Parts: sequence; structure tokens; C-alpha cells
Amino acid sequence: MKKFRKVLDGLTTSSPGGTIGSPSSGSAAGTPTSAPTPKEIDVQETLVSENFQLCKTVRHGFPYQPTALAFDPVQKILAIGTRTGGVRILGRPGVDCYCQHETGAAVLQLVFLINEGALVTACADDTLHLWNLRQRRPAILHSLKFNRERVTFCHLPFQSKWLYVGTERGNTHMVNIESFVLSGYVIMWNKAIELATKTHPGPVVHLSDSPKDEGKLLIGFESGTVVQWDLRCKKADFRIYYDEAIHSVSWHHEGKQFMCSHSDGSLTMWNLRNTTKPFQVTFPHGKIQRDGRKESCKPILKVEYKTSKSSEPFIVFSGGLSYDKAGRRPTLTIMHGKAITVLEMDYPIVEFMVLCDTPYNNEVQEPSAVVVLLEKDLIVVDLTQSNFPVFENPYPMDVHESPVTCTAYFADCPPDIIPILYSIGAKHKKTGYSQKEWPISGGLWTLGSNTYPEIILTGHADGSIKFWDASAITLQMLYKLKTSKVFEKPKPGEGRAADLVEEDPFAVQMVSWCPQSRIFCVVGISAHIILYRFSKYEANTQIVCLDIRLQCESDDVITPSENENNPCFPEPGSHSPQAPHPASPSSGTPEGVKDSIPCLKVKDRVVRVPPGYQAELVIQLLWVDGEPPQQISTLDINSAYGLLAFGNCNGLAIVDYLQKTILLCMSTLDLYGASDPYQRLTRSPRRNRQSTSDFSMRGLSNFYSDSKKRIRTSYQSLTELSDNQQSIDMERSKSPTSDHVNGHCTSPTSQPCSAGKPRVPMGPEGPRLTRRGPGRPPFRKAQSAACMEISLPVSHTEGSRENSFSRSRSSSVSSIDRDTKEAITTLQFGESYGRKSDALPTPCLWVGTSLGVVVLIPMSLPTDQEERMEEAVTIGPCGTVLMLKGSVLRFGFLDCMGAVIQSPYEAWRDPNAPEDPDRPRRRKLVNFSPSSSQDACGDGHLAVVCSERQAKVFLMPSQSCLFVHNITESSFVLRADVVSACNSVCLACFCANGHVMTLSLPSLRPLMDVNYLPLTDMRIARTFCFTNGGQALYLSSPTEIQRITYSQEICDNLQEMLGELFTPIETPEAQNRGFLKGFFGGNANTFDREELFGEAASGKASRSLAQHIPGQGGMEGMKAAAGGVVGDLARARIALDERGQRLGELEDRTALMMSSAEGFSKHAHELMLKCKDKKWYQF
Repeated sequence: MKKFRKVLDGLTTSSPGGTIGSPSSGSAAGTPTSAPTPKEIDVQETLVSENFQLCKTVRHGFPYQPTALAFDPVQKILAIGTRTGGVRILGRPGVDCYCQHETGAAVLQLVFLINEGALVTACADDTLHLWNLRQRRPAILHSLKFNRERVTFCHLPFQSKWLYVGTERGNTHMVNIESFVLSGYVIMWNKAIELATKTHPGPVVHLSDSPKDEGKLLIGFESGTVVQWDLRCKKADFRIYYDEAIHSVSWHHEGKQFMCSHSDGSLTMWNLRNTTKPFQVTFPHGKIQRDGRKESCKPILKVEYKTSKSSEPFIVFSGGLSYDKAGRRPTLTIMHGKAITVLEMDYPIVEFMVLCDTPYNNEVQEPSAVVVLLEKDLIVVDLTQSNFPVFENPYPMDVHESPVTCTAYFADCPPDIIPILYSIGAKHKKTGYSQKEWPISGGLWTLGSNTYPEIILTGHADGSIKFWDASAITLQMLYKLKTSKVFEKPKPGEGRAADLVEEDPFAVQMVSWCPQSRIFCVVGISAHIILYRFSKYEANTQIVCLDIRLQCESDDVITPSENENNPCFPEPGSHSPQAPHPASPSSGTPEGVKDSIPCLKVKDRVVRVPPGYQAELVIQLLWVDGEPPQQISTLDINSAYGLLAFGNCNGLAIVDYLQKTILLCMSTLDLYGASDPYQRLTRSPRRNRQSTSDFSMRGLSNFYSDSKKRIRTSYQSLTELSDNQQSIDMERSKSPTSDHVNGHCTSPTSQPCSAGKPRVPMGPEGPRLTRRGPGRPPFRKAQSAACMEISLPVSHTEGSRENSFSRSRSSSVSSIDRDTKEAITTLQFGESYGRKSDALPTPCLWVGTSLGVVVLIPMSLPTDQEERMEEAVTIGPCGTVLMLKGSVLRFGFLDCMGAVIQSPYEAWRDPNAPEDPDRPRRRKLVNFSPSSSQDACGDGHLAVVCSERQAKVFLMPSQSCLFVHNITESSFVLRADVVSACNSVCLACFCANGHVMTLSLPSLRPLMDVNYLPLTDMRIARTFCFTNGGQALYLSSPTEIQRITYSQEICDNLQEMLGELFTPIETPEAQNRGFLKGFFGGNANTFDREELFGEAASGKASRSLAQHIPGQGGMEGMKAAAGGVVGDLARARIALDERGQRLGELEDRTALMMSSAEGFSKHAHELMLKCKDKKWYQF
């Protein structure tokens, strides 16, 4: 525990920059401290480096780009492999594990060791891996790398120690599962086919042992050749040559016939008695045409042939549709007797598996369900009902139902909010699901002891917002809100509505939620804000709309000094949607210039809204002179004040949402008044007016000033389901204010908003700049909504790529081509001191800009409830001005004891609840004022300000900079938050170079710095967010949410929180086959693979063929995976289990030896009695 004392007497003015711990005292504005200050700040910091450790906790969502599927019918767990080398293992709800191959090679096939707690993965780099699933975090036990052959198919017979591996050359190898080494026994392709065959049979596409005799191996080659190989005699029993390529083979459980699926859309049935030709050929979807020929059909990629005691066999296959029907969706066909059911899928089928209760392939299979793995979904079909309903999926597989565009994470929610949201959301759930229990029910998971309410919010490209219950490392959807219902649907033919089909005008850009007051704000990409209140009752409501002109006039950019005292206040009567002005003709734009119209049209009638979040107010920015509004870059709302503030790269607006009025609307320049920290130079009067349509919407949409080089940056890395590795490369070592990767400006402090460049339409690109319809924001779906921007837009000129901080702060800036167009980057309401002379805190708005300037705006609010609804809120002139390096990202407030000061809020009350005449409604305000700590250390509080380069702690109201820490010089901070951790508070930062850092407060001591992500792409940058309790999350792929922790305590308890993948279950006994079946059906039980494939019989395989790589999945892997006391306990428990097992085995052997000794003694005694009276010659 360390004490930090700071004597503040006799402070002198100095530079705000400095190193950590240096008393860079004095205000950032360069004026000496004059307000009374406390003599001493005494903060006892409890956090140390040992409190922090970074690790992944759990991954939610659908596995991105799936490639393979496997199921353990005894343990009842499912595994899904992906193209990036990931493996997701799923059991009952709560049992969800993610593993990753270090090489990142695609997973081609998954094979469970049924009821053994192990899994074999075959990867695209021709490596086999054996995973140990008997630990909560699986690890690799062995790996086998093939050097000269490509692996194409694997098969592991039930309860066998030998894995059959087929290769691209057509050979079949045997791998011992226990030692993971190759056997010398190999079935070469040229031995499998006839000598007279002149062509290569192709890769092995199927391997399976005969249900009738395990000593017979069925090998399917791609060309259409099928061979049954006698493993004992090392020769082929029969060979089948078929004209069409084979995709899959499936046995009848009796082992007398099998079915093949082919590339021409046909299914062939073969009988072992006559293998010269198939006894049945069917084209399930091929109709006979008029000329007598069959329709050509697509390949049937997989078929499964399953028998049932009580009904006809099930034949399930994917594909096989006729080619002539264009636009048909992917299908799964179920043939049951004469009935054929075709199930259309929303996405292409990757793999499917029929689930059966028995693991034995020579028993009646009794199929119960089909698991269908699609490209973007996982569904399970119930086969026990004739209409084949699907099961309700208990996993959160629909995170990406519409592409995720933003996230928010709340780890300290009120305990009553989750049940309320769930009860509202449950009313809108879909029906028609199967009533049976979810069949993937393996594993074991219990609610941990350290659970607290957590909620994750995801905003989507279609304007929807989902609330998820994230408590206890699970994820369950609570409630879905559709913001598009606030707006009118575009009518056909209106505003180029045909183009609207391709766009996402309602895409959610950011959300602001106060769980205590249940006020919810949504910022959309069409420069709109929707304010929601929560109610448990349905209501008829009219949505109020405020239209705001927040557009930087060209004169403000060219000559800021001329009109800095002319803020663009709106007319006070603009409470309802303004009628769109008729477009006036213009020679430059065929459709005319749009002015004073919003991008979207709000419903102007009374609408009935269901219980839940109900829209109360919509704020829209307007087009100005044919230029679309800039995207909103930041927003803050305070329910106690009844105020909402937002800003963009043009300026700031404050709205009173209780009175539905606009209090302030002005450019950033006008905020400063006389205290502007920069020398803004006038421009040549001959310059043309600046065009802002080149940087029309905020974003990673960073546009060059020259219209010919205008690039619409997409959110593709977040929304499109095809990752381009090149597009996510970021040069981490360069300055963030001068990085341009693939034509995109990657810095949050470098938005190309240069003035002085004449807008010269060049070619077809010129007229398109102002051709957008009233409902068309300048984005398309292909560039749809998710990586709008790493952080925030700011000034940048094409010809000047030096550091924006040094440029804007240099006294030698004299070029008329340089401007300082400043963006509002962060806002925070709170009780603070607007000026140094203030004795008591008042409501203030902290404003941070992209040039590193912090402005405090004091406000005066009526205290009485009636007065608050009638009297206007007074906004005072700009007070304090502070400065930092880089764009300001986050504010936080601490009292003089180092505890976080929560923002004041209004306690929730239902706006639609019935009136009680005895108890009139009053606003209940919960106000955490900094003045409440006066008794401890007098007036004042600490303000934590973090920018993309550095963090500072100021003492208010003296504005003295107590501590400063330069976070990064080579990169820039993407996300920063003041969060609670380990019963204390710290500043958590995430940098563009992938580093996650924590700093102590208020001293800004570095506590942790981990290079977590070697590569930061735009998706992660856009969706990364911290929360209290030492947790964070980000979108690791377009379909998955990755949660991480930087708390040592959570890392220690993680083993306890995760589910058990393996539970001890007795293997079901094989059915009694009966004497006749066993006698005439062959004696498969006498087949000994060890005798055939072992080293004694077959010798060793060539060393150059494959290389064995030992893994870390045993005790060593567990030591690495589990640290701390919990890991020690787990290791001790496993060691005790192993010791107990060995003692049990020793006891059994001892008992066996004792019984054997007793038998020997008995026989010896009998022999002695028998021979006792005999003479020697009688023997």
C-alpha cells in the first residue's frame, strides 16, 4: 500500500506536459492557480501489478467460417471446426469452450474418441492433433505432421485404438491413438485397385469399417471406385467402378448393403452379394423431361442411411437439386419411406450429422435428430415428429443476425433490470419449436459463486439493438429493440427508393444507456438520435422530433475570427419535423440542392407502442446547402439534469429532452470565445468555399479533400463475412496522425477536413457528391455498418502529413492551406467547478476535442420540479480550458479520497403507470455530489482526462495538473475508461498496436502493459469496450464476441466458472446379437487390430512420412492453463484421483494374487493328502 502526498502550496505555472510523478503544477491554460486549494491530497492506492493478469474468458456467438462438425453420442457434446483453426465445443447451456490451433490452419475434419474425453482434429496443414477434453480448458496431447502426403479423410472405429487416415494420393495409413505414431501397415492405392486399371483412383474420400466385420475396411475414392479391403488377408474382397464421382458412403447397420452419393445428384444402393452394378439408382430431385432424359442435378455432397425399428429407414442428404431452378435456396432432404421432405435453409450447408442414441454401427440406429451446420447458423431438426420441427437453440448463435456495428458492456447493473427485460422480451419469442429437450446436453456447468448482473448491448446494421444477459460467463438474449420502427418506410419511387434496398440507413453507430434511470439513447448513421424511456405498459404516443442545423459554415473555416461571436442558434419553435424544402434547380446537381431536410422521415402520427423501450424524442441533423450532415461522433445524456449533449466535427449541441428544446447549437470554434488556445489564421478571400461533402459522414469514412480521391470506407471488416487479412493490417509503429493504410486514414486524429481546396467535379465522381436522395445517407450495404471509425474525426490536409499535435500547437504555422477544423470527441455531464473561483460544484458539461482541448461549460438548472419543466436551463459561457496531447477520449471524476464519483441520475419511474391521486409523481434524483466529501478534505475533486496519447489528473477547481503520464508515443489509444477493479479504481487503455494497459489512479502508475493482440483490425478497434470488475470485450470476428479479463482474481477463479466438457458416463452395452446372427453374420469380435498394426507385426513406418510432435495437454498443459490456488487444487485433485485409481488397481491385483494363492494352497493340500500314504514305487 503506497501513499501519495501532493503539497499544493505556492504552485507555479509550468508546461502541462511532464513525466509521471513530476509535479507539473499549474493550469493547462497557462494561468497561475488562484483559487483556494486543499493543503494536501492523501490517497491510499491499493492496486499493485500482481492484481492484474490478462486472459481470455469465453467466446460467444456463431463460429466464424465453419468447416467441420462432430458429435459424441455418449457424452452428447458437439464440436465445430473453423477455417481459421478454431474449435468450438458445445454441450448443455453454459458448456461452451473455444480452442485454437496455434498454426491457424483450417480444420478439415473432427473425430471424437467416443466417451473417452478426447478429440482428433485434422487440419489443412496435414497435421493431426489429439485434444484432451478431460480438463476445462482443452489442450493438445499429441500432434502428427504428415510430410509427403495430404490428409483427406479420417475414420476411428468405436472403441478402437487405431485411426485410419486417407490421403490425397489414395493411400490409407494407420495411426495409434495412444502413442500417436504411424503403423508400418499401409494400404497403397495401387494394391487396392486392379493392376489392369490405368488411371489413378483419386484421393480417399471415405473410410469405414463394415458393421458385419470390423476386419473389412471400405475405401471410397473420388473417381467412383469403391474397394472393400480385408485387413487380415491384406487383399481386396471386391472392387466397384462407377462412372460418377463419389462424395460420401453410408452403411446399412446389418452390413449387407451401403449407399453412395454422387456428383450427378444420384444415390446408388449396392449389395455385397452382387457388386457388379448397383441394385438401385435414384435421382431424388431429377425429373424426367419431355424428351425422356433426366434433368441434370447438382451433386449430393453427403448422405446418411439410418434404420429404425418402428418405421422405414431415414435417408438424409444435402444437395442434389436440379440446375435449371435458379435462385433455389440450399436444401436438406429427408426421405422417410415414400415421403420426401425438403427443408430449405437460409445459408449454404457446410456439414450435417444424424444423431443416434447408439454408438455401435451394427445396431439399429434409431435416429432422433439432424444437426445442420450452415455457413452462418446452427440448427437441429427433430426427426421424431412427422413435420420435422426445429429445436429452439439455447446458444447465442444469432449475434450476427444483422451485422454488429457497435457494442456496450455493463458489469454493475441493478439486479432487477435483467428479469424485467427478460419478461418483456419473452412476449415476442418465436413459437413452433420442437417440445423435446435439446439433444446436445453433455457436460456439466454450475452457477459460480462470484456472479453479478452483467448486460451486453449490441447495435446492428438494420437498426436493431439486442440486450444480452452476460452474467456468469454465459450469454442469453433478453430483449430486442428495433429503431427502424420510429421512421416511415420509404415509398416506392420516392427519393430513389430502389437504391435504398442496398443501404443501411438505420445502422446503429453508438448507444448510451443508464441502467439506473433506464434512459436509453441510440445514435444512428443517418445523423439521428433516438431517446427511449422504459415502460411496463403499452401506450399510444406521438414521437417529438427536433431538427438541428449543425453544419460548419464555410466562413467559420476560412476566417474563423470574423464570426466567432455568431453561434448558429436555431429557431426556438423547431420542435416538430420541418417540412422538406423544395429542391431548387442547380446546374451542378441535376436533382437540385437539398437544404434543411433530414435524412429520414419520422412517423408524425400517434403510434401504439408495446411494453419495453418506447421512443420519446428523435433528434436529426439536417442537410445544409446540398451537403449531408456529419455523423455524430459523441453523445452523453444525464437523467438527473434532463439534458442530452452531442457533437460532431462541426460543433456541439445541447438538448433539454424534458422540455423538448434546443439549448445550444454552435461550432467548436465559438465555444472558446476569448479563451481560444490556438492562433487561428485568416485565409485568402479569393479561396472558394469549403466543400464538406468530401468528408460527408464520420467514419473510418475518412475522405481526401480532393473529390477525385474520395473513398467511401466500408465497415466491411465488421459486417461482411469474409475477412481480408490485408485489409486489417495496421502499421503500428507509425504516428497515428499520419497513418494511411490501404487508402484509409487509420488515425482518430486525422480526418481530412481541409479547407481552401476548391471543389472541382472531375468526371462522373463530381456530380455524385450531391446526388443523394432525402432518405439516402452516403453509405451502401456492401460497405455496411460496422467499422465506422476507430475514434473520431479531426483536421488533416492532404499535403501535410506531419503530426497533428505538433502542427496545431506550433507557433510557426503560417500556411494558409492549413486549418484547424476541430471535432467534438467526448462529452461528460457531472457536478464540477466551471471556474477556478467557484466555491461549490454546479452541473457542468465537460467537452473534449480532437485537438486535445478540454472545455468546461457550466449550467444552471431550476431545482424545483415544476420550475424545471417550465423555466429554461441557463448555459453559462465557457469556463476552464485544459490541454492534452492528441484527441481527448474519456473523462472520469474521483473524490479527494480516490473513489469514483458517479454521475447524478434520476431514479426510474414508469411514465405510463396509472396516476395515484394520493401520491403525485415527483422526480427522484440521486445526486453524488463531489461536495459530499467536504468533511474529509474540503471542496474539490479530481478529474481524470485521457487522450489518445497521454493521461492527466487535474485538481478542481484550481485546475492544477497533479499527474501526467504519456501512454504511448509510437501508437495511439483507441479506448480508455475509468473502471473499478479489485475494490479500487484504475484507468484501462487499449491501444491501436494491440496493447492493453492499466494505470493507477490518481498517480497514473503503470500497473499492466500486455501486448495482447499482435494485429488490431478495424472491427476490434470499433467494438472494444472495458467495464467494471476487470472485464472487457470485442468482436473477434463478424459473428463472435470475445470476452477477456485483466483481473488476476477472475483468472484464478476461471477454472471454477467454466463448464466441464467430460463427465464419467458408462458406455452403453452392445445389444445381444443372438446365436444365429453371431454365427452366420461373421465373428467381428475376434478382430485384433493391435496384432495386425502393431510394431511387432507391421514394423515401423518411414520416419520421413510423418513427424510426431508432443503436445502440452497433460499435466504440463494444465499447469500453464490454470494458475493460482484453484489450479493447485485442481492439480491436487487430479493427482489424488490418479493415485486412488492406481491404489484401486493395486488392490484388485492384490486380491487376485490372494485368491490365486488360496487356490494353489488348496490344490497343494489336496495333492498332499492324496499322496500321503502312497509308496515311492506307486507314483
